[in-house]
Amino acid sequence: MNLFVLPLFCLLLVNVVLAHNKISRVRLESCPGCSLNRLHEVKQFFYEDVPKYENVEWKRIGGAPPEAIFLDENDEEVERHMLKDKSREECNTLLTSRGFIMNEDKEL
Repeated sequence: MNLFVLPLFCLLLVNVVLAHNKISRVRLESCPGCSLNRLHEVKQFFYEDVPKYENVEWKRIGGAPPEAIFLDENDEEVERHMLKDKSREECNTLLTSRGFIMNEDKEL
């Protein structure tokens, strides 16, 4: 194994872990109707699952495709993910893998 590859991989892994630790909230952006009406599972995620998360806000923007913008404590962007090709389960996994917890008991 190349002696330069392992330290580079470790540095990359540390940067990924640190980026995940910096995330404090997520802003979801999407048109509330037009694009979501064609994406049934993503629409279910936005309307049924998103309200059950803490520190997750949905910014409704006319004509905008659905995407997740992960922000740090200074509201600076850490990551951005398009959601249009994801299933409802994949959207939820994206949030939970970044430390966001769904409260099943939370009233809509």
